[in-house]
Amino acid sequence: MNGINQILNLGNGRELSIETGRLAKQADGSVVVRLGDTMVLCTVVVGPPRDGINFFPLTVEYREGFSAGGKIPGGFIKREGRPSEKEILSARLTDRCIRPMFSDGYQDEVQIMLTVLSADGENDSDVIAATGASAALMLSGAPFHGPVAQVRVARIGGEFVAYPTISQLSMSDIDLVVAGTADSVVMVEGEMKEVSEEDMMAALDFGHGVIREVVQAQLDLVAQVGEIEPKTYTLNRLPEDLVAKVASLCGHEIDEHLNQPYNKANFYGGIETISQTVVASLLGKTDEEAGTVQADITEEGWTLKQIKEAVDEVEKDVMRKAILNDGRRIDGRSLSDIRPIWCEAGYLPRVHGSAIFTRGETQVLASCTLGTDKDAQSIDQLFENQDRRFFLHYNFPPYSTGEAKPIRGTSRREIGHGKLAERALSYILPSIDDFAYTIRIVCEVLESNGSSSMGSVCSGMMALMDAGVPVNKMVAGIAMGLIAEDDRVAVLSDILGTEDHLGDMDFKITGTEDGITACQMDIKIKSLSRETMATALNQAKAGRLHILNKMRETISEPREDLKPFAPRLTVIEIDADFIGAVIGPGGKVVQGIQRETGTVISIDERNGKGYVTIAAVDGLKAEAAAKIVKGIASKPEVGDEFEGPVTRILEIGPLIEILPGKEALLHVSEMSYEYVKNVEDVVKVGDILKVKLIDVLPDGKLRLSRKPFLEKPEGYVERERTPRPPRRDDRRDDRRGGDRRGGGDRRR
Repeated sequence: MNGINQILNLGNGRELSIETGRLAKQADGSVVVRLGDTMVLCTVVVGPPRDGINFFPLTVEYREGFSAGGKIPGGFIKREGRPSEKEILSARLTDRCIRPMFSDGYQDEVQIMLTVLSADGENDSDVIAATGASAALMLSGAPFHGPVAQVRVARIGGEFVAYPTISQLSMSDIDLVVAGTADSVVMVEGEMKEVSEEDMMAALDFGHGVIREVVQAQLDLVAQVGEIEPKTYTLNRLPEDLVAKVASLCGHEIDEHLNQPYNKANFYGGIETISQTVVASLLGKTDEEAGTVQADITEEGWTLKQIKEAVDEVEKDVMRKAILNDGRRIDGRSLSDIRPIWCEAGYLPRVHGSAIFTRGETQVLASCTLGTDKDAQSIDQLFENQDRRFFLHYNFPPYSTGEAKPIRGTSRREIGHGKLAERALSYILPSIDDFAYTIRIVCEVLESNGSSSMGSVCSGMMALMDAGVPVNKMVAGIAMGLIAEDDRVAVLSDILGTEDHLGDMDFKITGTEDGITACQMDIKIKSLSRETMATALNQAKAGRLHILNKMRETISEPREDLKPFAPRLTVIEIDADFIGAVIGPGGKVVQGIQRETGTVISIDERNGKGYVTIAAVDGLKAEAAAKIVKGIASKPEVGDEFEGPVTRILEIGPLIEILPGKEALLHVSEMSYEYVKNVEDVVKVGDILKVKLIDVLPDGKLRLSRKPFLEKPEGYVERERTPRPPRRDDRRDDRRGGDRRGGGDRRR
C-alpha cells in the first residue's frame, strides 16, 4: 500500500521524512517519522471528555522496544517492563511542546503514543517523535493550534548542527533541544559546557530556523492528504458574567490581600477566606454547607465548583495586573529581586557530604555518596549503553507543600527535575582519571514554594564540595517567570509557586560564573519573542551570580579531605596483560585479595591500560591490597633482590614467594656454596629467605639465587655459565619446574 510521504532535505545527504496512510489507520492520526534508519510510529486518538474534570487530560507515552535495535532484553523476563528514565524524559519532551497548543477549556481525552520501530544507534528518536506527534495531531482533526516541530542543536568546531548524531554530540559543547512553531520558540531543554547568553541565543535562532522548515513540511503533508474533518468539541470555560460578578465581589479584597506581608500559608489561607465569603454571598450558604456536589447552583445556574474557579480566575487577573501595572509581586519583591538565602554544609554527620539550601520557603537537603565503579548505574537502552558514574535523584514528598497524599512511586516530574539538576552539575565534575569514584546525590525537597529543582542544583553543588569532590567551579540555578498581556511583558526572577501557576513561563537556567550549563523552559502561551528570551537570560545571569556569592559564604572550596566514613580509593595502573592474572580464574585471585584485606576491588581497561581501583575506609587495608596487586602485576628484572617465604619444596629446590602471588624457583645449586643433598635439610616451608633474581627464562619462569647473601668459602671459584641449546630433556625439565642439572659449581 502506498502512503503519502513528505521528505525534508537536511543537507549532507541526510533526510527527515514524514509518512502517513500506511500504518495504524484506525487511529485518528498516524504518521511514521524517519531520520537515517531510526523510525518512530506516532499515533493520536481523541476521545470524549471525562465527567467531573477541570483539566486537559493529555497523555503522552513513548516506548523504545529492544527489538527496534535488534536486541533482546536482558534479565530473566524477556520483555520490556516499566518505562525507563530515557522513555519518561522523551515523553515529557513531547508533552511540554504539545500541551500549550490547545485552547484553554479544551477537556477532551487525547492520547499520543510514540513507538520506536527501528533504531540505528546514531540518530536518536526523541526529537523526531515530537515532530511526528505534531503531524499526527494535524491529521487527527483535533483543535490543535500547530504544527510544532522539535530539533536538537549541537555546536561542533564553532558551527551549529541540526539533528546531530550521537557520535557528533560527543564532540559538541551544546546539546540543546528546541521546540517551536513557525512564529516562536515554545520549549527549550538541554545542557552546555559554560556557553554565554549570546551563544545560547544564537543556538536558539539556528534551531528556530530549522523548525520553520520542519513546520512547513508538516503543512505540505496535510495539504497532500486533503480535507480533514474537524472534531466537534466544547470548551469548558467559565461564564463571563460569573467572572465579572466575582470580580465585583472580591477583586478589591484580593488586591488588598496582595499588599499584606507574604507567607505562603497566610496567603493561601486569606484567599480561601475570600473564596468562602464569595460562595456564601452567591449561594446563601458556606462552602462546607454546600459541599462539593453540583446540585447547589445559583439562579443564574452557577455551581459551587464554578464559583470557586472564578475566584481563582480573579486572583490570577489581579496578581498579573499588579505586576504589569505597578511592578508589585505578591511577596513585595521587585521583578529582579531574589528571596533571602541561607545555607549550611556538613549537616548530616554520617554521610560523605551534605548541604541544606534554603531560598525563601523552598528548602532542599542534599546528600552525596561516594562509591566505586561497581556502584555505577548499568544502562541497557537503544541509544545508550555506557554505565553512568554520576546520577542525581530528586524526591518531592507531599509534606514539602503541607499536604497528605499517597506515595505512588517516583513521578515523571521528579525524574524530569532530577535529570535537569544532574545535567547542571555533570559538566564541572572531575574526570575518572582525577577522581575515580561513582557519585550519587539525593535531593530531598523539605519545603516547596517555587523552583525546588534549582534549589536541588544549589544544595547538590555544596554537597559535592562538602564530600571533597575536587571541582574547580561552582554551579547555581534560578527559575525565571513571565507575565505577558498584549504588548506588555514582565520578566520575574526567582518565581514563587503562585507566580509559576498563574504566570506564562517557567524558565530554569543553571551555570557557573562563566556560562550556562543547563536550561529548561516551558511556556503556557503560544509564542515568546526573541527579545523577551534575551531579557530573561540576562536577568537570570544576574540572579545566578547573586546566588553563587551566597553559596560561597557557606563553602567556597571543596573539603581538603574526604569524610571519615567515605571510602578511600587507590588507583593502580598496570600493564593490560596482567589484568587476567589479577582477576584469576573465575575471579579467584581478586576475591581472595578482597577477603584477605577487607577491601573492594574493581578492574577495568581504558586506552590499552589496566586500572585497578581499591576502595577501603582503612588506609592500611588499602595499602595491603595495593601491595599484593603490584606484586602480581610487576615484571621482576635480573638483579632485583627479594625477601619472601618458602611456599613449597620441590626435589630441585624450594619455591619462594618473592612478591604477593608470584613464586620463583631457588634451584638447589643456588641454595648454598656447599653441596645440598636434601633440600628439606636446609629450608622448610614458611622460612623467610633473602634471594636475588639471576635469570628470566623464555617462558617467563624465574630463577633465584641465595649465594649473594652468603659468605663465600675460601678458595671457591664460580664456574662460568655457558649458554646451551634447547634439548628435549630441557623442555621436560622446564615442565617440572626447572633444570634438574642445575648450574654453577656442584661439589660432590
